[in-house]
Formats: sequence, structure tokens, C-alpha cells
Amino acid sequence: MNVLDRFRLDGKRLFVTGGSRGFGRVIALAAAEAGADIILNGRESAALEKTAAEVRERGRQAWTYPADIAVPEICEALCQRVLAEAGPIDILVNNVGGRNLDIAVEDTDLATWRKFVDLNLTHCFLATKIIGGAMLKRGSGRVINIASISGMIANRGIGGRHYETTKAALIHFTRATAADWAPRGVTVNAICPGLFMTEPNVAWAEKHPEVIETFVRQVPMGRTGEPHEIGPLALYLASPASSYVTGAAFVIDGGYTLW
Repeated sequence: MNVLDRFRLDGKRLFVTGGSRGFGRVIALAAAEAGADIILNGRESAALEKTAAEVRERGRQAWTYPADIAVPEICEALCQRVLAEAGPIDILVNNVGGRNLDIAVEDTDLATWRKFVDLNLTHCFLATKIIGGAMLKRGSGRVINIASISGMIANRGIGGRHYETTKAALIHFTRATAADWAPRGVTVNAICPGLFMTEPNVAWAEKHPEVIETFVRQVPMGRTGEPHEIGPLALYLASPASSYVTGAAFVIDGGYTLW
């Protein structure tokens, strides 16, 4: 077998939350180019269909499931529906998440805190439990959680500490679940990006340019990441090339956390 063949995903099905844009879109297209069929979730039907069309242009099947997966009840129902209609799922990418609000801890009400815990953490638990649980029954599968270096550090000059808190929890949820599932054939890993210019961060740059500028000055590579740079790492974790990797949290941040 050629070494590049170990990165192929022929005959596999990948389900990605938040798959219409940003990291989710890039991961979906990378997996499609490697031979996987793709199930996409997102809130906006038009954006999902656009990404699905790009998947089909690459010769793969695509399914779209518009829904706000950050709502636990909706997430549970959607995961069950995906399994019934588009399963079996071989690779799960828990990608949905965000900071969304620049708010101090002392000004954060409980409803807001719970909302962002559900957005960044609860949906990952539910999708892993349901979709990953089905993988356990088959004895094989991959779970990839999109965490953040914010789960390892506190960012400068910005509020919304629900983000750091939930991403730290997601990294440890990855490790703990990986330990439980390793003997049963399912790997669980996390990707921890630094500052990438996804659509939300482009919006942040317009509203709070000083936050972005401060961050970039601390990156040894001297620049932000581009979404397409996530695709190869996700493909590695989804493929047979990573068969002996589980419980890992892969930092991809241009060197920001080195200092």
C-alpha cells in the first residue's frame, strides 16, 4: 500500500456539525476529496446546499440537515435522524461552537452561560454519545472534536470566558472518552486551532481590530491561520493514517502557545 493510500476515506461517511462554512466546510471538502460521502449540519439551508454542491462536484454524495444543534433537544433528535436516514456514520466531526459575546464574567447571566455551554460542549457530548455510540456497536469509528487553544490559555483583552471554560472541558472530554473507547475500536481526538480567519473572526476583526492585532503580534509565524490549513489535519485524524492516535489534542496555532 502506498503511504498516501492510508489517507483515503473511500466508502466512509463523515458527519460534520456546522458544515456549511469555515472549518466545517473545509473539513467536508477535504474528506470528499479523499473519497468520503458527507452529511452536513448547519442552521442555514442555502449555505448548506452550497457546500453540498461542492461535495457533489467532487463526485461524492452529500446530505444536508438544517437545524440549530446547539439546542440539546434538537441535537438529540437530529443525531437519531441522521443515523436512521444517512447512517452508518464512520467519522463524526463536532465542529459547532463560538464565543459570540464579548462579556465579562461578572456581567454574564445564568441563561447566557448555559446557552454557550450547550453551544460549545453539550452538543459535542450528545453527538458523541449517539453517533459515537453507534460506532461502538460496530467496533470502529473516528470522533474529532474541534476544540481551541482557548481551552489551554486565557485570551488577552476579550470577555466571554464561557469559551475558554467549555473548550477546556471539551479537551478533557476528548481524553476521557478516548480512554474509555480505545479498547472498543473508536478513536477520539481534538484539534485546537489558534486564530484562524473564519467568518466569525473576520467579523470580530471589523468590530474589534485591536484584539486581532494584539493576538497576531504574539504569533511567532506573524500571521493568522487560514481555514484551508485545518483540512489536512482533520483528514489525518479521520483516516487509517492515524490508527494509533487517540486522546490527543493537536495544537495548530502558528506557534502562539509556545510563548
